[in-house]
Amino acid sequence: MPGVRIDDLILVSVDDHICEPADMFDAHVPEKYRAQMPRVVDEPDGSQQWYYGEIRGRNLGLNAVAGKPPEMFNVNPSRYEDMRPGCYDVDERVRDMSAGGQLAGLNFPNWTGFAGQVLNLGPDRDVNLVMIRAYNDWHVDEWCGAHPDRFIPCGLLPLFDAEEAGKEVRRLAEKGCHAVTFSENPAGLGMPSIHTDAWDPLFAACCDEGTVLCCHVGSSSKAASTAPDAPPPVPMNLSSAMSIYTLGDLLWADFWHRFPGLRFALSEGDIGWIPYFLQRGEHTLDRHNAWMGHRSPQGMGPSELFRERIVCCFINDAVGIQLLGYFNLDNVCWESDYPHSDSMWPEAPERLAELLADTDAEAVAKITHENAIRHFRFDPFATRPREQCTVGALRAEAADVDTVTHVGRLADETDVAAWRAMTGGAAKASR
Repeated sequence: MPGVRIDDLILVSVDDHICEPADMFDAHVPEKYRAQMPRVVDEPDGSQQWYYGEIRGRNLGLNAVAGKPPEMFNVNPSRYEDMRPGCYDVDERVRDMSAGGQLAGLNFPNWTGFAGQVLNLGPDRDVNLVMIRAYNDWHVDEWCGAHPDRFIPCGLLPLFDAEEAGKEVRRLAEKGCHAVTFSENPAGLGMPSIHTDAWDPLFAACCDEGTVLCCHVGSSSKAASTAPDAPPPVPMNLSSAMSIYTLGDLLWADFWHRFPGLRFALSEGDIGWIPYFLQRGEHTLDRHNAWMGHRSPQGMGPSELFRERIVCCFINDAVGIQLLGYFNLDNVCWESDYPHSDSMWPEAPERLAELLADTDAEAVAKITHENAIRHFRFDPFATRPREQCTVGALRAEAADVDTVTHVGRLADETDVAAWRAMTGGAAKASR
């Protein structure tokens, strides 16, 4: 039995989130555009909400529940004072990470949508571009720059213009950022699908700069469900289904012929389902390609393509761990998802030790930190000694952190009502 020593683990997450602070744009938007900056508004019901012009951002709700028991998870919009400061304050985030034994994390946006959809929806493309760049400058220079050994930067893209998106990839790479968030299904946002050549300028820039395109669940502004009146457990149970669609598109995309160095990541989709769909892909190729006419990129079938070019991750996936033999272990990563409701914080090290108890030490190291460090060109050990990066060392630094969040309220019927209003609104927006 290999076993895992909890205190010796080094944990780098490839999926966490920021509940962005209300003043994030102040230092990064030119005076000419300040009147058009996104802003936090106090709503009549007492909640706080981001707006970009008249466009309502994503609410806080389930996106900011770290430290709360499940009976206090709320879907309703919230206020900053109803969450722990680590959700929005970078110094407190680092203390929370240390208390949870986590060395570093890649942080996705929150109020903008996971692919920055809200900032892409404004009516003036030039203003949108200013705000996307301002978000990225805040994220890289202030949030990640405050503790460069603790954060993997992840930029937003102007998805309305692939040429500009490519330019932003190159600008971000100069700042040391080699991850960008891309929609799990851009066609779902009314943009060209990945089966066109419309994204070639972006894909070329990512190849040149070694930048990974991260496709986060929910980044098409859609949720997996079955019927308009399906109860909340249905889409919650089916959340990974959106990654199934993303993988289906990627396995049969034609751009791999043009960009063999391109790499994608499936973010927050878990991994236990993947081996079956790879098997189905091989069956599809074998039985149907005479009439489909698919050209396998560089001679690779679906399974080989996946294992070489697509990164995947899990939070708490016991089935996926049992199936690790079907994966390229160089492309499997761990995610924390702090401060979202699926996160295991602050007990992730204990849960991982259980999950990986029968996994050899080399594989454990790859999954918990080495793969993330390599794929995203991140070197925490350049400034922080390795012996200070372990779960045990980090927790010793943050022994005074109270991991229980003492604000908020018990969930009630208003949360289900908020869920229905939110998902109904998303359905209308996608039409």
